[in-house]
Amino acid sequence: MEERSAGAIIFNSGPQGRRYLLLKYPAGHWDFPKGNIEAGENEVETATREIWEETSLKRIERVGDFRRSIEYFYKKKGDLVHKTVVFLLMKSDEDSVHISTEHQDFGWFSFERAIKKVTYANSKRMLADAEEFLHAF
Repeated sequence: MEERSAGAIIFNSGPQGRRYLLLKYPAGHWDFPKGNIEAGENEVETATREIWEETSLKRIERVGDFRRSIEYFYKKKGDLVHKTVVFLLMKSDEDSVHISTEHQDFGWFSFERAIKKVTYANSKRMLADAEEFLHAF
């Protein structure tokens, strides 16, 4: 079985500098917003919809051509699922986040704090790539 999802590494910039948005999932991990690609959607549309559904952020824009993907396997009702998740880089000028019932908490973190807070190694790599991309952008 195959699944495809899309999400985004979201940041904003203000007096405190650049900060990244992380969500706390019920399993206890901190990660980026993401969700399954629905019929007729492309990656940008899915990421935008998922961001709105999971955070209530509406004013977001894609930054450059940044695109990273991860793959992993998990069990769903006894079946092995191969999942591919594409992450884009998006900027928001909003601070106010209202998380969905899918999440337990959220935070805007500096790169240094976010890289320590985010749970998975592949998410840490993507966050480091995003920071490097923004320095060169």
